Amino acid sequence: MTTPRERLRAARGPVVVTVVVLLGAVLLALAAGGPSSGRLDPRAPDPSGSRAVAELLRDQGVRVDLVQTTARVRETAGPGSTLLVTDPELLADSQTAAVRRTGADLVVVEAARPGRFVSAVAAGAPSAFEVRQPGCALGPARRAGAADTGGAAYDVRPGTPARLCYAHDGRPSLVQVRDGDRRVTLLGSGVPLTNRRLGDEGNAALALGLLGGHERLVWYLPSLADVPASAARESVYDLVPDGVWWGLVQLGVAVVLLALWRARRLGPVVTEPLPVAVRAAETVEGRARLYRRGHARDTAAESLRAVRRSRLSSALGLPARSAPATVVDAVAARAGRPPGDVGTLLYGAAPADDAALVRLADDLDALDREVRRP
Repeated sequence: MTTPRERLRAARGPVVVTVVVLLGAVLLALAAGGPSSGRLDPRAPDPSGSRAVAELLRDQGVRVDLVQTTARVRETAGPGSTLLVTDPELLADSQTAAVRRTGADLVVVEAARPGRFVSAVAAGAPSAFEVRQPGCALGPARRAGAADTGGAAYDVRPGTPARLCYAHDGRPSLVQVRDGDRRVTLLGSGVPLTNRRLGDEGNAALALGLLGGHERLVWYLPSLADVPASAARESVYDLVPDGVWWGLVQLGVAVVLLALWRARRLGPVVTEPLPVAVRAAETVEGRARLYRRGHARDTAAESLRAVRRSRLSSALGLPARSAPATVVDAVAARAGRPPGDVGTLLYGAAPADDAALVRLADDLDALDREVRRP
């Protein structure tokens, strides 16, 4: 038997592996899902932030207002301004409707459901992030030239007047659609707006061209804390960033692999001696007491008769499942008793009381001795 210390030593490896897997999954989920610390934040100087492009816009005379609630969006954005939505998937449908009602020109980054902002556009299959040529007549894209684009791709309803830029396999990663008196621009990836990639290719020119069209830019950083109470009627799964689901999937795969790895080490089933050996006499006595407590004289009598019939049949060389008449005739012939008496002993009715059960046991013992007598 293993000691607690040995069990602890054996479990130490799997515990360490499990903790490492959990930490890795959490880090991957945080890295891939939702707005991480400073991501596309115009105040953040870290690589994923957007302080550099915000400063360039201010140098060109564009007023950059950071807002983080839908209420502030209603107060700040309006016709004659540009409204940048950095993480549209964190918005409930009511918040999306509020953004559309502002009347401002919209720039929406990485929209997985673009139809919420402009009905003529749907999400296509995502594409690889790479340097692409604009391939369109849109002014900011034409002036920027090659830029780092990709990520989300879009399908535009046929007949819709739109500018389709930076396409791969026919699906653009930048779409600009005229929606009434305002323009809606869908940008497949926010990477060109980050401090890390702003100086690469034509990213800076593209960012300034898309965001600097008006003297005022409202920079909207959505957050889960601003989700309205009415969103409870909507699906909560739509509000969870995709990276969280990917992290959970990776965690599930890791747990399954860990289980398979440990299961292979279990080995074949082995037998162990019982800690207590119970003598046969004690087992018989305990069973008899159970019969007595339950007044099961019929069951006890049948058990006695069945054992005795088996022993007598074996002693007389009869098959194990011989007919009752065959057993009775053979036993009666060997014991020298009338077949009727033998049949009553071996196949009779249940005893009426405990005394009759005792007499039946004694009579069966006597019959057994007579049959086995030389």
